[in-house]
Amino acid sequence: MGRNKFAVIAICIAFVMILGQFAGIRAFVVESSEGEGGSFAFRLINDLAGGPGAIGLQDLESGGTTKGTDPLLTQIVDEAVKRRIEPVDAVVDRVWKAIPGYNGREVDVERTYAKAKQQPEGAEIEYVYRELKPKVNLDDLGAQPIYRGNPNKPMAALMINVAWGNEYLTPMLDTLDKTKVKATFFLDGSWLKKNEEMAAEIKRRGHQIENHAYSHPNMSQLEITRARLEISKTKELLKEKLGVENRWFAPPSGDYNMQTVKLAAEQGLKTVLWTLDTVDWRNPPASRIVSKISSKVEPGTLILMHPTASSRDALEGMIQAIRSKGLMLGTVEQTLSPDRVEAEVPQS
Repeated sequence: MGRNKFAVIAICIAFVMILGQFAGIRAFVVESSEGEGGSFAFRLINDLAGGPGAIGLQDLESGGTTKGTDPLLTQIVDEAVKRRIEPVDAVVDRVWKAIPGYNGREVDVERTYAKAKQQPEGAEIEYVYRELKPKVNLDDLGAQPIYRGNPNKPMAALMINVAWGNEYLTPMLDTLDKTKVKATFFLDGSWLKKNEEMAAEIKRRGHQIENHAYSHPNMSQLEITRARLEISKTKELLKEKLGVENRWFAPPSGDYNMQTVKLAAEQGLKTVLWTLDTVDWRNPPASRIVSKISSKVEPGTLILMHPTASSRDALEGMIQAIRSKGLMLGTVEQTLSPDRVEAEVPQS
């Protein structure tokens, strides 16, 4: 259906919905689907089919008129066509493997119109939106590793793998508090068993906590029973010690094979790696880390860190560099979700 034709139909539908309370007609707008590429159709269901004033979709398509429609409503519907953004399906990329989908959006014409009617004449219209879900999401892609978020989503995430480096954790947590950033900490199970209080402090400060295996092995080199145990043992510890419902698994050193991914999936976990590595374990100068992040961070970037002196000293500069690109910082969970976020105004 062409764009202009849709505008006419949408105006008529909204008009019928508003007049329905006077004409004894209850009209419902039903989306034919969420996220179908490029077009959306409607159907009218009238309680009084064929009754006085009843209008069907076929009438609209065959030349129904919008004569007499409120100009405000017409303006909103016309603008709704321009403001619609289609959802993006999750895909398996040849290089990046599983890439999550991203919700689209459309104007909620009825709510926008009702809100605008309450404003003084000539006031700027405040558009109310609803999100449109993709047809394909991460869960539909099966057992696949994930290296990045959707490139249309202006968000990045800090993923901090913890198996050592206790002396740097508190200052890093303080910097995250100061900058109002929530990160995702992937905990080694054997570390968690010995450092329950520190792990609880990470949780208390509002950060996401996830699974980094139990003894920091190279997962691809393990036979199936041991590999399964490395994941399950830490998952159980997260639940027992912290009350955490584990959903993500980061293989130590980024070492994995498809057996690893499938074993994690069997336990309800998605395997996540990184887009951009600080390589902080080599102890580079903080300025070098900040420069690298500033030049390479993009929408959907997952940034790998550890509790090291280099990352402790670079963390605040990294956050400023990311925000200077107009990107929000969220957890891995938030960054990989299809939920829409609005780009931030770049901070100098």
